[in-house]
Amino acid sequence: MSRVPHQNQLDHLIREGKSSMRLRLLVPGIIILVILAAACQPPPVLRNDRMLNDLSLITDDPCGAPCWKGITPGETRWSEALTIIEDDPNLEDPQTQTAQDSKAIGAQWQKKDGDLCCQMVSEDGETVSFISLTLAPEVRLRGLLEARGEPKYALGQGVTDDQAVVYLFYPEQSLIVISFVAGTNAELTGESEIIGALYATKKDMDLTIQTSNLHAWEGYGPFSQYRVDAPAEEFEVTPSITLTPPPG
Repeated sequence: MSRVPHQNQLDHLIREGKSSMRLRLLVPGIIILVILAAACQPPPVLRNDRMLNDLSLITDDPCGAPCWKGITPGETRWSEALTIIEDDPNLEDPQTQTAQDSKAIGAQWQKKDGDLCCQMVSEDGETVSFISLTLAPEVRLRGLLEARGEPKYALGQGVTDDQAVVYLFYPEQSLIVISFVAGTNAELTGESEIIGALYATKKDMDLTIQTSNLHAWEGYGPFSQYRVDAPAEEFEVTPSITLTPPPG
């Protein structure tokens, strides 16, 4: 697999992670960008065993959201977080890149003998801003709900004819989890696989909720009840504030 797309993705994450406003515009879009960039060739295969093996969403080992592997966005210093990644024997090939026009810095890595799976960004170059993980499909949605409780909001996005994702929002945990669905005509069930997670700061999670159209969580059911392109009147949550993207 070529390493160039990996570097391009890291460049993109750094540019878009330079402020909470840019991060807000990428959530949940940032996750699907990570998934697509990690695929070796089109169409993307979202259920990929070569992605990160991680059960911490249901075990809270070694820590629970918004903490991952001892790293908490908004609290953990960048240097400490990077050392944690570099010292983990199950992770390899960490790469870092610093933005040319700001203090922002990003890192990406993969599991041992696996594919690019994970990204981390600091907006100020000092403290971790967010962590994005693409996961191997080991955890089922039923297990996630038993461990973390029910999400507050959900939003569905089609990817290909037979692949879609539903983003599950846990505002109090500053966590977004991605569940796989077998296309936009399929259903979200207890057996739906978890294929990604994003850990954010409380500030960015709050801003995401305040500036997004979101469906209230209504349990298992057809993908269509959570679709992102639903008519405005079908969303239970609509933007309470409006922000204008900064130039550049």
